[in-house]
Amino acid sequence: MNRLETKRKRITRRVTRVRYDIKPKIPRPRLVINRTNRYLAVQIVDDETGKTLCSAATNEKSFSSKGKNKESAKALGELIASRASEKGVKKVVLDRRGNLYHGKIAAFAEAAREKGLEF
Repeated sequence: MNRLETKRKRITRRVTRVRYDIKPKIPRPRLVINRTNRYLAVQIVDDETGKTLCSAATNEKSFSSKGKNKESAKALGELIASRASEKGVKKVVLDRRGNLYHGKIAAFAEAAREKGLEF
C-alpha cells in the first residue's frame, strides 16, 4: 500500500466518523462544506429525502471574491445563509467532512451564523 492509498483511507475514516457522530442526533438538514486546493463548496442536504436543498461555491460566476482565503469563506457563509433562508431552512448541522474547525472553516461558520443559520 502506498502513501496515497493510506492518506485516502485516513480521510475516508475521518469523514465517516464525523458524519456518524452528527447524523443520528438531530433530524436536521446537513450543511456540508467541501474544501479543495482551489475552491470551497457548500451544500445543504436533507438526508431524509436525499436531496440537496441549496448550494454555493467560490467558483460560481455570480460569486464576487474568488479563491480559498478567509474573506472568500466569509462571503460564502453569507451567501449560503441567504440562500437557505430563501428555502426556509433555519437550523442545520455542520458537517465539516473531517476538516478541523479552524481558519477558513471557522470563518465560514461564523459568517453563516451571523446571517441567521443556527447550528
